[in-house]
Amino acid sequence: MAGTGTPDGSLFPLSPLSPLPQDRLRRARRSIALVFLVHGSVTGNFATRIPWIQDHTGISAGQLGLALAFPAIGASLAMPLAGRISHRFGARTALRALLALWTLSLVLPALSPGLSALCPALLVYGAASGTADVAMNALGVETEDRLGRPIMSGLHGMWSAGALLGSAAGTLAAHAGWDARLHLAGAALVLTLLGAAACRGVLDLRSAPEEHPPPRFALPPKSALVIGVIGFCAVFAEGAGLDWSAVYLRDRLGTDAGLAAASTTAFACTMAAARLAGDKVVARFGAVRTVRAGGVLAVAGGLLIVAARHPVTAMAGFGLIGLGIAVVVPLAFAAAGRSGPAPSQAIAGVATITYTSGLIAPSAIGQIAQASSLTVSFALVTALACGLVVGARVLAVPARTASGGAPAVADDLERS
Repeated sequence: MAGTGTPDGSLFPLSPLSPLPQDRLRRARRSIALVFLVHGSVTGNFATRIPWIQDHTGISAGQLGLALAFPAIGASLAMPLAGRISHRFGARTALRALLALWTLSLVLPALSPGLSALCPALLVYGAASGTADVAMNALGVETEDRLGRPIMSGLHGMWSAGALLGSAAGTLAAHAGWDARLHLAGAALVLTLLGAAACRGVLDLRSAPEEHPPPRFALPPKSALVIGVIGFCAVFAEGAGLDWSAVYLRDRLGTDAGLAAASTTAFACTMAAARLAGDKVVARFGAVRTVRAGGVLAVAGGLLIVAARHPVTAMAGFGLIGLGIAVVVPLAFAAAGRSGPAPSQAIAGVATITYTSGLIAPSAIGQIAQASSLTVSFALVTALACGLVVGARVLAVPARTASGGAPAVADDLERS
């Protein structure tokens, strides 16, 4: 995006190369981090009330599985619109509106009386999630470029932290027997206000009047497709770990339910911690080396799981997978944002591929397990983790430079 700007970016449009003082950039970083936290909190709150929604609507497990496909469908359909909305209204205004739509949509599934209402409610919920996701990642990449140091892993770590906080709040509400309509309405109100406050500090980018708006719907650029394959491998492993780690320990290794459930929580916490610490690792070693090393850890984790004869060994394997894949998706979004002249379109393309991976991973693991065994399912996860080692080089996309000639995130191609 291009335009004319003021030093603080608060009143007038900023061009991608407009100079900003460091204190303004630090404020923008804190603000976009809070946006990621809010976005993750919505997901965490919703996930804990799915059993209540199933009971309230009276649907079967199969019908619930069908309904839960609609958020990914809605996100995939709507994400290409995020760039056009940002072009029309400016990045800050677009993010403020899209994030509010996302937080407020949290209450829709609980208000649905049956399957026929739940599916469109989840379609809207997913569309709001996807468009806000693209808008905040595009602003995250822009903020990272201006700061001249990696922040995307930490931003996604804040999303994971938000999901954990939201799930903790939802768990308490469910344990107390609260009606999900009241709980989710209250959470939506609090998160909407918090999101509005966070958006006040993000960068405000606007397109120049002569710049053509991005298409409403368009195929992702080829660069995004290649980067998206790396994201696909990581998200597939993430979905397998989150949804099947407890089942694997229970069914494959005879672990009691409490310890099996704890493995899922540990996996999520490991990923969140690794993402929060990931920026320093990326700054030290570069994206390519970091992803390759992560791929090696994930492969080692997959091999431990496949060979495990004791729960501790399998839990260590899941932990290694979590560590190995934690920073891949943030780096994929960052690479997509620098891969061409339309960052939002490229990010939407990568996000669509990763959403698709997250949608099919749990089902694919189950289908393979039914046809053979869970061991074979996680052998597939291990094979996909090898893709991170082989394909990490595609994340070495030359970064743009910040104003004044200061280098943005350095391209680590020569170090790989």
